Amino acid sequence: MALAHFPKVRLGHLPTPLEPMDRLSELLGGPRLWVKRDDCTGLSSGGNKTRKLEYLMAEAQAQGADTIITQGATQSNHARQTCAAAAKLGMDCHILLEDRTGSNDESYILSGNVLLDRLHGATVSKRAGGTDMNAEMDKLAEKLRGEGRKTYIIPGGGSNPTGALGYVNCARELVEQAQEMGLSIDALVHATGSSGTQAGLVTGLAALQSDIHLLGIGVRAPKEKQEQMVYDLAVRTAEHLGTGVTIEREKVRANCDYVGPGYGLPTPGMIEAVKLLARTEGLLFDPVYSGKGLDGLIDQIRKGYFDGMTNVVFLHTGGSVALFGYPETFDLHGYSD
Repeated sequence: MALAHFPKVRLGHLPTPLEPMDRLSELLGGPRLWVKRDDCTGLSSGGNKTRKLEYLMAEAQAQGADTIITQGATQSNHARQTCAAAAKLGMDCHILLEDRTGSNDESYILSGNVLLDRLHGATVSKRAGGTDMNAEMDKLAEKLRGEGRKTYIIPGGGSNPTGALGYVNCARELVEQAQEMGLSIDALVHATGSSGTQAGLVTGLAALQSDIHLLGIGVRAPKEKQEQMVYDLAVRTAEHLGTGVTIEREKVRANCDYVGPGYGLPTPGMIEAVKLLARTEGLLFDPVYSGKGLDGLIDQIRKGYFDGMTNVVFLHTGGSVALFGYPETFDLHGYSD
């Protein structure tokens, strides 16, 4: 697949497990469900951004950077993993967090991922919702360069052609695991937001000429915008990969019916899905990405989207640390007698 030509630093525990979710499968009565455990990548409690950071941080090192700058929402899993990667590699890290929810709840703005950002030694600053975060990162980089620092900017979610290589590699890893297990995967489902994970998977599956049906469950943008973002980045990633693979527009699918009132804002379906997986499979999912992705998966099974399919894999993108930023959402206070 030509991935060996790109610099990469080992940050994750790979390959991540591919496990059945038989209790959930029995409960829903649809295809057999599996989970690809990218919550187990290991870096600062794990998550999907670690795969992207293996390529991004290697590129930063190759450019001689000593300071990393990135941005995300308040409870950004990407920010947490970037802070950890920078700490591991001996770099300074500056995080800009955009207030996308308007919440001033102390748990949300100080606990969960935000607490870990600071624990990893990052400088954390806040920006108002709707701020041009790319411009803010450029402004900070210019200031730091004036102080003699060598900066490397990582876009939100690590979603550029370099970061997407992590999920080109994940597609290869998943296909190889399935072959070793004698497992025929009909569909792969995951939460999609900044588009890097889905773009990488689209590109990887195209390069492998795999017929796995890929479906992203949107957590932020409307369907048309989400699919266009993914398609554009997949095309750029394929060009970056340099194998001549063609990205077919119809292979980019996003269902954005489960966003609810907005990014990072809870929905009843997300709450139900997170509780269900905790109580049937002992798995923890997050309220922003994977929880809404699960809501979509469960609802689409009930609506017959996967009828005729035998094995469906849900890609667990991690982020359970964010649960600590939403203590009121799940109404779990008090003790039993």
